[in-house]
Amino acid sequence: MNGVKCDCGHVNHVGTAICEACGKPLVEIEGDQLLDMRYDGVARRSTTYKQTMVDKIWNFFSSVKVGIWIIIITLVASAIGTIFPQENYLNTEKTLAEFYQDEYGVLGTIYYKLGFHDLYNSWWYLLLIGSLGASLVICSIDRVVPLYRALKNQRVTKHEGFLKRQRLFSVSKVGDMENEIEKVRQKLLKNRYRVRVENGDVLAEKGRFSRWGPYVNHVGLIIFLAGTMIRFIPGMYVDEVMWVREGETKEIPGTNGQYYLTNHTFAVETYDKDKEDEKFKEAIENAGNNTIPKNFQSDVTLERAQAHMIIGEEPKLSKVKDESIKVNEPLTFNGYSVYQVDYKLSELSKMSFYVEKKETGEKLGEMTIDLVNPKSTYQLDNGVKVKIINYFPDFQFNSNGEPSTKSKTPNNPAFVFTIYTKDTPEGEASFVAIQQNVEESGTNQYKMTFKGIETRNASAFTVRKDSTLWILGLGGAIFMIGVIQGMYWNHRRIWLQQKNGELWLAGYTNKNWYGFSREIETILAGTTISSPLDRLKES
Repeated sequence: MNGVKCDCGHVNHVGTAICEACGKPLVEIEGDQLLDMRYDGVARRSTTYKQTMVDKIWNFFSSVKVGIWIIIITLVASAIGTIFPQENYLNTEKTLAEFYQDEYGVLGTIYYKLGFHDLYNSWWYLLLIGSLGASLVICSIDRVVPLYRALKNQRVTKHEGFLKRQRLFSVSKVGDMENEIEKVRQKLLKNRYRVRVENGDVLAEKGRFSRWGPYVNHVGLIIFLAGTMIRFIPGMYVDEVMWVREGETKEIPGTNGQYYLTNHTFAVETYDKDKEDEKFKEAIENAGNNTIPKNFQSDVTLERAQAHMIIGEEPKLSKVKDESIKVNEPLTFNGYSVYQVDYKLSELSKMSFYVEKKETGEKLGEMTIDLVNPKSTYQLDNGVKVKIINYFPDFQFNSNGEPSTKSKTPNNPAFVFTIYTKDTPEGEASFVAIQQNVEESGTNQYKMTFKGIETRNASAFTVRKDSTLWILGLGGAIFMIGVIQGMYWNHRRIWLQQKNGELWLAGYTNKNWYGFSREIETILAGTTISSPLDRLKES
């Protein structure tokens, strides 16, 4: 069955309650019950077809209740995701499980195990966002297409049953009908109504565009959600933290190996209470022994890798520009911004040792270990060789009493060495840490003697890029247009028809019935046509 044909000849879709053309009720209505004009009685797919799996999926997502529940669940999940910091914003060398447990205890452990530490990248959160988008799209299509069809097909002359069952309705006996109708028509035009006349009947309409306000809202939200989803495409959105030590060159996150940053020097300037203005002295004194940074900056070079490289080959870099990155004065390039956000002074960089003969104190040679990238074997003078068996950058004993490291940063370096000499070709093992030198047997002939250290500063940078801002802004702007469109205007219709020597008047608006009633009274002033009564208030 493709449609239901009305007496007026118009073929309506199955499930239509009110003929799209003449307004005749196509379903049985009890007594004087008013017509349901929410969607002008049109047939919606979700209320008509319920057999196939596609119908059931469509009906599920077209439900406003389902959409509201999806929004509530998404908001609750998003709120929970703000309780503890997200993984992307952590600056720790610990494993994520250790960090959340150490910092937040049992709640932190639960938070991590439930996956809230990386909420906005989790599959189920993305599924929620996708479901919300699907709900918005299906809800809109399910309603806007039939409503548009009904408003487009509406005729001027309406069925008696349509007029009688409107909320505003009146019947008047007037002498000169044509003259009275003309007076009303002129006033309607003055009130900026779009007036259509057919066989002496009048349909006046204005503000139809306000009916599309909620659907414009949906379009704006869909565009906004699309913008948030596009952020997960590599290169579209970057918000990463990188630590670069002085003299070090590192790839800038999110640039796919195209750009590199070399940190030449780091400098920090602090406030001096003896030299600063009076307005700063109180704050400086309140800081006690803690110094307050006045400015800290990194002098860097931005470099770019050659376009064509062999996989595994060291990148060949060419300088783009030199820059001094200060707080709130980022390095910007190709849509990226690199901000100075933190620093670490005097981080251990290198440690130097002597190989010393214990009995005589003779020094057989020295070695310098790069604590960030140590070698596995060091060949010294006099045929002495030293191997690093184990390296613990941030030494500690774990819960089992075994040596381990807290992080990869060389805050408290410790080593297990094996020393090979002519006298000890099989090697002697020893454990060396700051102010510690432990031998396995206690009978070693040779030992590692600490000589000195080298330090360097490290800078923390935040790398940011957001290519979706214009999409989010467009979606937000369209959403606000829809809000204004639906909030400050309303769709008003007035029907004026001659029936059996009487003049029938009916009116409908989607909101603000009081204002609409007052407007009709103003339009009818000076005529003998009775003002319609609000039948909903009467009942």
